[in-house]
Amino acid sequence: MSSPDTFGRMADELFGHPRLAAIYDAVDSDRRDLDAYVRVVEEFGARRVLDVGCGTGVFALRLAERGIEVVGVDPAAASLDVARAKPGGERVRWIHGDATALPSLRVDLATMTGNAAQAVVDPRVWQETLRGVHDVLRPGGRFVFETRDPAKRAWEAWNREASYRVTEIPGVGAVENWVELIEVSEPLVTFRSTYVFAADEQVMTSDSTLRFREQGEIEAELVALGYVVEDVRDAPDRPGREFVFVALCPGR
Repeated sequence: MSSPDTFGRMADELFGHPRLAAIYDAVDSDRRDLDAYVRVVEEFGARRVLDVGCGTGVFALRLAERGIEVVGVDPAAASLDVARAKPGGERVRWIHGDATALPSLRVDLATMTGNAAQAVVDPRVWQETLRGVHDVLRPGGRFVFETRDPAKRAWEAWNREASYRVTEIPGVGAVENWVELIEVSEPLVTFRSTYVFAADEQVMTSDSTLRFREQGEIEAELVALGYVVEDVRDAPDRPGREFVFVALCPGR
């Protein structure tokens, strides 16, 4: 199945199909990874934040609850529909699109949480994403994003045995889901997520491809586009397995 979204990258079915987008939060309910990003917002005193690849809006809404002015952008219309419908959804400015073609904005901080940075697999689109974010950051603003360390080979644990689970979702019923590795062609890794709805026995799949970039590669790209790599941190929720980049947009 393919998504109708036609921005810089196609939205995976997991995010772009209404039925899958509606269960995403329940199936992926552990979002402790976002705690570190909330602390980053506090650390840098950001009052205006751009959340690139905002998905169903979990992080954007957490910030909005704290009085932060938030813009969330995502290529998956179905995920944005879920985000808008949540309590407090009216506090966030939601944009259907990606960071390669942003409207006129000026923000203190931009973020890409979860797999968002790795999901931009095309090198040209990735360059345009970095450039698009740079253009909307105020002088002294920062871009903070994460990506898995390819040396840790995270994909080796992406199999049905390790990932199978059943989630009971109110109003939906039981949903089985698991992931299976399809292809490893470094730096690209493709895997398939499968969802089985007990209520009507519908089986849905979503194929995803992620790009595993080396730390030095990312640093060079950032510097070439005018960023200053201020820090490369460890991810508190995945210690030793991810790079968290803090890229400064210097005064113009």
